[in-house]
Amino acid sequence: MSIFLTSAARILVLAAIGQPGALDSGDSGLIARWPLAGDLKDHSGHGFDAEARGTIDPNAPGRDGEPGGAVGLDGRGELVVAASPALDLGGSDLTVSAWIETADRVDSPIGDVLSRYDSEKRRGLILGVKTNAGVTFNQANFRHLQFGVDDDRESDWEPAGKPGAGTLLAFALVEHDGALYAGTCEPAAGGSGHVYRHAGGTEWVDCGAPDGANAVTAAAVLDGELYVGTGRYRVAGSSLPESPNDTPGGRVFRYEGGTSWVDCGRLGESIAVAGLTVFQGKLYAGSLYAPAGFFRYEGGTTWTALETPGGSRVEAIAPFDGKLYASSYDRGHVFRFDGRDWEDLGPVGDPNVNTQTYSFAVYRGRLHVGTWASGRVYRLADGDRWEDVGRLGEEREVMGMLVHNGRLTAGSLPLANVYRYEGDGDWRFLKQLDATPDVVYRRAWAMAEHDGRLFVSTLPSGRVFSHRAGASVQWGKTLPAGWRHVAAVRSGDTLRLFVDGEPVATTTTAGSKAFDLSTGGPLLIGSGPDAPFRGKLADVRLYGRALSHDEVRRLAAP
Repeated sequence: MSIFLTSAARILVLAAIGQPGALDSGDSGLIARWPLAGDLKDHSGHGFDAEARGTIDPNAPGRDGEPGGAVGLDGRGELVVAASPALDLGGSDLTVSAWIETADRVDSPIGDVLSRYDSEKRRGLILGVKTNAGVTFNQANFRHLQFGVDDDRESDWEPAGKPGAGTLLAFALVEHDGALYAGTCEPAAGGSGHVYRHAGGTEWVDCGAPDGANAVTAAAVLDGELYVGTGRYRVAGSSLPESPNDTPGGRVFRYEGGTSWVDCGRLGESIAVAGLTVFQGKLYAGSLYAPAGFFRYEGGTTWTALETPGGSRVEAIAPFDGKLYASSYDRGHVFRFDGRDWEDLGPVGDPNVNTQTYSFAVYRGRLHVGTWASGRVYRLADGDRWEDVGRLGEEREVMGMLVHNGRLTAGSLPLANVYRYEGDGDWRFLKQLDATPDVVYRRAWAMAEHDGRLFVSTLPSGRVFSHRAGASVQWGKTLPAGWRHVAAVRSGDTLRLFVDGEPVATTTTAGSKAFDLSTGGPLLIGSGPDAPFRGKLADVRLYGRALSHDEVRRLAAP
């Protein structure tokens, strides 16, 4: 009965098109339109007015620069549209259209543009701009437009091959210019760390070895260019025979295409680069081993040595809410950097148990951090308190961690398991990815999103695996700053993304047209399961049909 009522209510909305409140003949199928120009009302005539929660600027400058043309959000507010059966889209085609404005430097995830998603049911839709930083040593994704739908469906974990025959581990995973890259540890005598590009299936293309060190340990994208750090990884730290290759790394390189790399200098006396990320428009990096070091890239081959937090080594580094956060190998603390000074946010959990902090993820607008040796995840709460959100089974270390299509997922040591957060401290076991026998430690180390899937690297098998939650499409290029028109279209089994009226990404997932997106909950503008939006929004529209390319182009016209 409830399904009939939901469908009937939606039919009434679509039948109303052409009545007072309709915009023009090109708006067939329009469910709601929020111009966000001086008010928060739905101007379609269907009554889906929004309500502000938290901090917003209702009179922000619009595309013409005049006040009152947009709504400004700073990551602390959202617009809420009350639940209605007419918003339950079921399995229908749909289009989301919006004008968004983002700054060039946003030291936090940009966040979700529109969502109607139920985390408990794992059902609904999400459109947003994703950055996954602090995924162990990597800025795995940077300003990537994504659109996902889900109905509590997921794929099996599929093998994505082994990048390099002698690979012990893909230390680095990063999406760049629409492709997935892996930086490897190849510890054998005569071996060295390489970078590989995923060519689909289980195939990888060798992009060369930046230097002679045994590992490429970190990766990030700055100004549309790929940077990687190298290192002499002490393999004995994973309870394996030490590498005979003692060539020091500690250098950063910029990719020039093919197998060509440009040396961007060394981090002081470091032999291995730890985290790489972008903060305040520049590249920052840490040193994996003693001496502790923290550095800012100034261009060319010049790095400025900065103070470290209390002499501690920093590991994962991630921008959040305007500051740079750092985990540590030397203490089970998290540190916060404002560009000049460090602040110690104290021990994470029991300091007698947690002696290291490992990886970061932003979920539902909160910073989360993984730990050794409790294998627990903690979230930063108001007042800079650390809240325990549960342990990954019986594991001891939380490694790579990110949000994939609304689901917080994390990898672990010593069994190389992956888990999904279910809420209220509960982590659901998904899969053991590395079952290499007769070893002490197995790691599910690095993660990145690529082509609508989550990729995870493992040690000691050196293999990469991928997994799909629901169905999603991703534009793997850096979203340019300024005003942009974005649109997401669901048409049967196919999802499409458009930027400034032009198609940028398409993914077809067999069976996804059957996904029921009805949640019974509110629709959020400028918020969702990733993070609240930071920037400006204008002319947000929701359609109950798939718009054509020409129709999207007209919406994007100046």
